[in-house]
Amino acid sequence: MTPLKNFEVWFVTGSQHLYGPETLKRVAADSQEIAKGLGAALPVQVIFKPVLVSPESVSELAQEANTAKSCIGLVIWCHTFSPSKMWINGLKQLRKPVAHLHTQYNRDIPWSSIDMDFMNLNQAAHGDREHGFIWSRLRLNRKVIVGHWQEASVQNKLGAWARAAAAWNDWQDARFARFGDNMREVAVTEGDKVSAQFKFGYAVNGYGVGDLVARINAVSDKETDAQVREYEDLYDVTGDLRQGGGRHRFVREQARIETGMRAFLKEGGFKGFTTTFEDLHGLEQLPGLAVQRLMAEGYGFGAEGDWKTCALLRAVKVMTHGLKGGASFMEDYTYHLDPAGKCVLGAHMLEVCPTIAAGKPKLEVHPLGIGGKMDPARLVFNAATGRALNATLIDLGNRFRMLVNEIEVIAPPQPMPKLPVAQAVWKPKPSFEESCAAWIYAGGAHHAAFSQAATSEMMEDFAAMADVEFLLINDQTKVDEFRKELRFNEVYYALNRGWAI
Repeated sequence: MTPLKNFEVWFVTGSQHLYGPETLKRVAADSQEIAKGLGAALPVQVIFKPVLVSPESVSELAQEANTAKSCIGLVIWCHTFSPSKMWINGLKQLRKPVAHLHTQYNRDIPWSSIDMDFMNLNQAAHGDREHGFIWSRLRLNRKVIVGHWQEASVQNKLGAWARAAAAWNDWQDARFARFGDNMREVAVTEGDKVSAQFKFGYAVNGYGVGDLVARINAVSDKETDAQVREYEDLYDVTGDLRQGGGRHRFVREQARIETGMRAFLKEGGFKGFTTTFEDLHGLEQLPGLAVQRLMAEGYGFGAEGDWKTCALLRAVKVMTHGLKGGASFMEDYTYHLDPAGKCVLGAHMLEVCPTIAAGKPKLEVHPLGIGGKMDPARLVFNAATGRALNATLIDLGNRFRMLVNEIEVIAPPQPMPKLPVAQAVWKPKPSFEESCAAWIYAGGAHHAAFSQAATSEMMEDFAAMADVEFLLINDQTKVDEFRKELRFNEVYYALNRGWAI
């Protein structure tokens, strides 16, 4: 994946000609200092842009930002008063996310020396209100962040927004491959791929498993040997699975699958993929270890044809790049309903990403009672404990909805020696009962993008950039209020498209 420091957000300051050249020089100098300070704190580059003082300058900047591949968004601030009518045409053209930073250069009022010159220069208190009006009048999404630009809380909010903007940028013109189709008769993993491309910018297309098999069959013994050596260096591998061992062929076959899959994805410029155990014709094993390792490299993944979770996982991996904690495809598999400590066991047949592992994963081979293929190799581990979240994106027909549940990953209450899969055990917030009820009332999928690094703020910022409904289940959630929110949202989204500008 591209390091986030390769991306840019542009720092844009609004003013007007009324104040004269000397004041505008000071506005520019202050803005450059703020941009430099933010650049040292944010995960992306912050680029100062000339102060905007006319409708023409706003439109020119919007057009420049739209075509600049490295620009993932704008941070806008009004140092002085900046009449909002001059922003209308430019904002109507702008296609990049915006954070409206409501700050001022100075932190404190200089009580003993303040005069009208100071007042004329430092007018963000009402300049930003004028600017905010036009965004609201145009019904445009943006993130509003309030506070002094040197405060850690302000910088953290900007950082969350910048990470979401990087993920949104990554989705534009992204390509996701489906090997096989959807799992038969399953509803929630289906959806309108044309609407998704229109809404999100990425394309999802199907590829025959035979196309993948042909690429796997082209993998050389030399390539397979190199892949196997990497396994033996990175993971806990028993002697019978190592080269020369009696069961090594199972691992070797998965190495061929991984190498061929990676080549197929790279050659096609894909950022993620889906598989289904109902379409494995020509494959010797269900891809398990191969999928786990490709996820660890940053590819999105969805099992059973789930392209929405695949794309969302890719977005989560981009926005959390460089942060502690991993991200994985995940499924609520089964429950522990002991009243003394109810919890969820999350896993999948094979495909859980090792970036969430608590320790060194074990490479194991076991029979799989589904798919009818050779015993597949996979990594087995427990997820690291601590704060995490599950996020899902669902297609409701008239709109997409993002649903996020904050959770606490715990150590398994007891060992599970006969469960040979990677897994996570968690307690969902606010409680097991309320979390599950809210998720089900909202139509949440049984698949999710699980992350130990993403925050609800990042996910909400991302949903705003995509202009989709966002629902959060956390320690403040009450099911009766949550159900009211669902009903209110139905009315809002039914009326929203009819509102006049």
